[in-house]
Amino acid sequence: MAGFLDKQSTVAEPGFNRWLIPPAALAIHLSIGQVYAFSVFNEPLTRIIGVTESVPEDWKLTTLGWIFSIAIAVLGVTAALGGRWVERVGPRKTMVTAAAAWGGGFLISALGVWVHSVWLLYLGYGVFGGIGLGFAYISPVKTLIRWFPDKPGMATGMAIMGFGGGAMIGSPLAVNLMEFYSGPNSVGVAATFATMGVLYFILMMFGALIVRVPRDGWAPAGYDPSTATNGKLQTDGHVHVDQSLKTPQFWLVWAVLCLNVTAGIGVLGQASVMSQEMVGISASAAAGFVGLLSIFNMAGRFFWASLSDYIGRKATYTTFFVLGMALYAAVPSIASGGIVLLFVLAYLIIMSMYGGGFATVPAYLRDLFGTAHVGAIHGRLLTAWSVAGILGPVLINYLREFQIQAGVAPAQAYSLTMYIMAGLLLVGLVCNLAIGEMQKKHLMAEHELAYE
Repeated sequence: MAGFLDKQSTVAEPGFNRWLIPPAALAIHLSIGQVYAFSVFNEPLTRIIGVTESVPEDWKLTTLGWIFSIAIAVLGVTAALGGRWVERVGPRKTMVTAAAAWGGGFLISALGVWVHSVWLLYLGYGVFGGIGLGFAYISPVKTLIRWFPDKPGMATGMAIMGFGGGAMIGSPLAVNLMEFYSGPNSVGVAATFATMGVLYFILMMFGALIVRVPRDGWAPAGYDPSTATNGKLQTDGHVHVDQSLKTPQFWLVWAVLCLNVTAGIGVLGQASVMSQEMVGISASAAAGFVGLLSIFNMAGRFFWASLSDYIGRKATYTTFFVLGMALYAAVPSIASGGIVLLFVLAYLIIMSMYGGGFATVPAYLRDLFGTAHVGAIHGRLLTAWSVAGILGPVLINYLREFQIQAGVAPAQAYSLTMYIMAGLLLVGLVCNLAIGEMQKKHLMAEHELAYE
């Protein structure tokens, strides 16, 4: 087993088809994308004892809400602190570790439901699941970029698209399994956790089995690195992960990702309520709107990341910020005019750019910092996601509450927030435009690369 997991055992033989790598990465990201669908468990988990309805001994939603929050927090910490280890051991050992943590987290959570211990749910899905999320999210990044130096945006977009789409599989799977396992004395959550843990472990192990890394010096046929820059700020060298934190480029890209995600994640969390209050659509139509947002979140990851291979990463993010500012600034007027179709279209584009920001940033890092430590650098950059995950919902929720308490009608309570989001995107635009070429003093020397 040690030999199978060893980094050297994953080096591809001559003639290996690089198009087998995206399915391996997709298997990983489709599995962990289930985290976006965890909310389907919340209501059934409030009826573990009562079954048909909640009783005083059952868990409250406020108690259960911490499970998802812990998982996302641990994801960020794992990605930031574990990135260097991922670089050292290679993709297969990382994927197997992620599969064991993610699948094992479901099994521990199943035990937590059976014995009715919320602490086991925190430990299982929250801690172990979060560790699996962190390692799995960053594990394919460097491998994909090395296999597709000619199309790094498309390759990483293809995988990270799976993270956005994982909920579209995980949600109906969980609902159908709970229905299958439920009975007079059970809501079926424990058995569903156990089943999904095994299924996701198998799917992720499939990805670990077929993943390979290119041998030293490999390049796709016809690829000429000297003609690949095309004005895209591509660095001729590599930056060490520790040195990356000393560069202005890292912190500017950090701000770019944080501000782009902040603008989108708050909308994603309140899309149903916001659409009902701003344009007065029904609850069922709002549910359909949320579904469309998920589709565009997923599709945008592939579309925008692939487009960035042609127009450059900096130009892609400039598009996000300029177009995003215009859309956010226009939404209050569109909503007050009751133009539902334009309202929906505006947010579909916004959500596609939210997903596109996640998928484009690994290639942006590759252009700026080279490939030697891009996975570890990406892991540390994901702390921007953690900050945005707090900032975005707080802006949406608390500013709405402040406006309503001040006597503003619910339909207009989001207007101030939309203008603030446009302002944040303006700051993001300035940060993106400030990103320049990497100074040579930050690049690794040849003797340092020999040990990587």
